[in-house]
Amino acid sequence: MGKARGVVAAGHTLTAEAAAEVLDAGGNAYDAVLAALMVACVVEPVLCSPGGGGFLLARPDSKTPRVYDFFVHTPATRQPESNLDFRPILADFGAVTQEFHIGHGTVAVPGLVRGLFDIHRDLCTLPMGDIVAQAVNHARNGVQVTPFQAYLFRVVSATFTATQACHRIFRSANDAAALVGEGEILRQPELADILETLAIEGDGLFYRGEIAAAIANDMQSGGQITRDDLAAYAVERRAPLTLDYHGVRIHTNSPPSSGGLLIAFGLKLLESIDVRELGFATCKYLDTLAHVIGATAEARVAAGGDTGLDSGQMLDDAFLARYRDEIAGRVASRRGTTHMSVIDADGNLASLTVSNGEGSGYVVPGTGIVMNNMLGEEDLNPGGFQRWPEGHRMTSMMAPTLLEWPDGDTVALGSGGSNRLRTAILQVLLNLIDFKLPVEEAVQSPRVHYENGLLSVEGGFDVESLGALLEEFPDHHVWDTPNMFFGGVHTVSATKKGMQGAGDPRRGGIGLVCGD
Repeated sequence: MGKARGVVAAGHTLTAEAAAEVLDAGGNAYDAVLAALMVACVVEPVLCSPGGGGFLLARPDSKTPRVYDFFVHTPATRQPESNLDFRPILADFGAVTQEFHIGHGTVAVPGLVRGLFDIHRDLCTLPMGDIVAQAVNHARNGVQVTPFQAYLFRVVSATFTATQACHRIFRSANDAAALVGEGEILRQPELADILETLAIEGDGLFYRGEIAAAIANDMQSGGQITRDDLAAYAVERRAPLTLDYHGVRIHTNSPPSSGGLLIAFGLKLLESIDVRELGFATCKYLDTLAHVIGATAEARVAAGGDTGLDSGQMLDDAFLARYRDEIAGRVASRRGTTHMSVIDADGNLASLTVSNGEGSGYVVPGTGIVMNNMLGEEDLNPGGFQRWPEGHRMTSMMAPTLLEWPDGDTVALGSGGSNRLRTAILQVLLNLIDFKLPVEEAVQSPRVHYENGLLSVEGGFDVESLGALLEEFPDHHVWDTPNMFFGGVHTVSATKKGMQGAGDPRRGGIGLVCGD
């Protein structure tokens, strides 16, 4: 067997295979991750859409890493609430339900299409037609719905059946009132056509051309974004948030998004602790971890909430000391998101996380594109709905992350999971750095999450050995099995021993190493 051309991890077999095929065809990590992104828009439609946005953390061939922020943007002008199409719906997770909001009034200015083309212009080697080819094929010919995707359709059924246009695309062939189920074939011919057309005409079609005109026209009926909002959208390129933790350099998403900063805060609390000495999966370790997670949540509020988080304040020694002392005394979150990671043989690293919220139910006519509902996301609007600052990039918990060891070993990872993705990523980082676990074990090991006084313990721990921990946190919930609640950290690594990829099974993930 020859030298590997690269390694991929993503949330769907076809998403990962798209990246692998591009690597095998001679493309680089950025060609591959964009091909995966486009296929994800087809085969993971609840989580990913051209109507959403996201982030790429890229390190081109050992050069300085950079963040491409193509997340959604607030409109330049806020419309009166009385004019808005802004409706509550319930997402059914089985054991619990959660209220979200849909309708034209929840749509923020999408950035995914502009991000696709800007990244392509800066970093890619293959023509755009080659990058979207597999997505076009899957949309036109259809794909079989996986058990995980079928579950997601059940969760967001109220959104995807809210409008005739949306329901028509995703309707079950066996039950006209339901959405596609496990094993059914999902075809999206309009989306196939528009992806082909975008590859030829470019992103101007979406932001200034016919698609922009259609969106702006429909938004006059209860929406908020205008043609000027679409035309003004720009990708923001910025330096990542970088820190060293126990000898490893970590690059992650930087403010104004908050996920990377909160992960960095947690690592700063832990850097003076010999985490390995606490013991993997022991009461002492999990107790420390739970208090770090809780302190991070408290610090997030104390620092002003997502709209005001500042890395200078959050990582200031005096600010950290207050929470570090609390942790030292102890030692003895559901938005639709997906992630893909790629490393190629030339050392290019790509970590890309995207979201469409739960979808707004609004489909751009003739395109098959379901638009985001970010203005109706409670997590993204901590000050209340219709109070967002006008003309601003929205904040996010998404935290694509890269690791660099002194000997040249590298890792790219990230996760879906709303406010829980930061705790999922934090625990995988500790597994890799402190406990030195192999990538697959680091991803699959059980996790905990602590929020609003409730400790959630994932299935997979030896519960009988955790009695002291559960006494410390009397308000707790022990899950029977691993669950998507605890994130989906799709991870790849390149070391002197070779490449490894681990897709998180909690979210249907798969890892692939590509031959030459």
